[in-house]
Amino acid sequence: MLRTAFIVMACIAVSAQAQPVPGVTAKSIVVGQSTPLTGSNAELGNDIRNGALAYFQKVNDAGGIHGRRIELVTLDDGNTVPRAEANTKKLVEEQGVFALFGYPSATLSRPALPFVEKHHVPFLGPFTGADPMRVYNKYVYNMRASYADELEKIVDHFQSLGVKRFSIVYYDDVVGRENLTAVDRALKARGLTSVSHAAFKDRAKPDIAAGVKEVAAGQPDVVILTTLYKATSDFIKLARAQGMGASMASNSFPGASPLAKELGGKDGSGTIVATVVPPPTKRSLPIVQEYQAAIEKQLGKKEFSFTSMESFIAAKVMVEALRRAGPKLTREAFMAQLDGMKAYDVGGYVVGFAPNNHNGSAFVELTVIGRDLKFSY
Repeated sequence: MLRTAFIVMACIAVSAQAQPVPGVTAKSIVVGQSTPLTGSNAELGNDIRNGALAYFQKVNDAGGIHGRRIELVTLDDGNTVPRAEANTKKLVEEQGVFALFGYPSATLSRPALPFVEKHHVPFLGPFTGADPMRVYNKYVYNMRASYADELEKIVDHFQSLGVKRFSIVYYDDVVGRENLTAVDRALKARGLTSVSHAAFKDRAKPDIAAGVKEVAAGQPDVVILTTLYKATSDFIKLARAQGMGASMASNSFPGASPLAKELGGKDGSGTIVATVVPPPTKRSLPIVQEYQAAIEKQLGKKEFSFTSMESFIAAKVMVEALRRAGPKLTREAFMAQLDGMKAYDVGGYVVGFAPNNHNGSAFVELTVIGRDLKFSY
């Protein structure tokens, strides 16, 4: 009987060890992503995808991770929540990816959380600094600073110059109201309050004219925008056309590079944007040199952006954790390595996690869009 019990236990142990790890084969590691490749915000989505692909291709060309190639499966969500949710279900429950990577906003990332938690799927690098995505979650790893960090930096910059009249433009939803609260908190700490604000109820069709009118009524010296690049650009253009002389500043949500392109040199000049990675042209940093070479190889041209740079860095952090997890890769081993990654320097930018803190960076820098669409920092 003892011998039989031993054999049964041994068989169970062998069977457990033989259970396949989702998304992992002898030759590949499959990572899933839902992002807008078409529709509104498509430029941001494509930038995120290209930045990741550039680093993954570099790794694959060098032999992969312990002999495995990284495959990024990207599904287009058109910047709509229902499609993002359906994409996540397909990636996790049908295709069985190892991890999720680089969803472009909190609005599109939050529907993924029930799948992440139910199936214990690591979720790396959501492209958002929104507070709802920064509450500790065992499976979610943020690589960048929060919107609150960015908005604090913007308020501090202008307040140090003696500016006291601030307005804010935001979406009237969970994430947008968090941005409003963050600005109000930063102002209150300095004995100030906002003079006006505009809340867009419809992300797809914001009433720009009404928003400009509401903001202008407060006669602000600075307008802080927290909207997508098209809405932000449309607001700035109309405000300028109507003679508003306030300085314009944006958090990183629209993406500095897409916003600059949408604005153009005439309307964009002088706009301040908070960025959460070093400038993609700052070649004094090793990570920028590495990024530029890889993205040029990926795209066949020198098309650099803050967004693809951020994605490139996130992909590099992911690969480092995969490498440290060893050849017997599991999700648990991978996340254990991320939790132990206290201060990983990717080449001039440091990311660090802890078992009880999955917000990897607080780096924020303010950049200014120039007339030639180049950035000053």
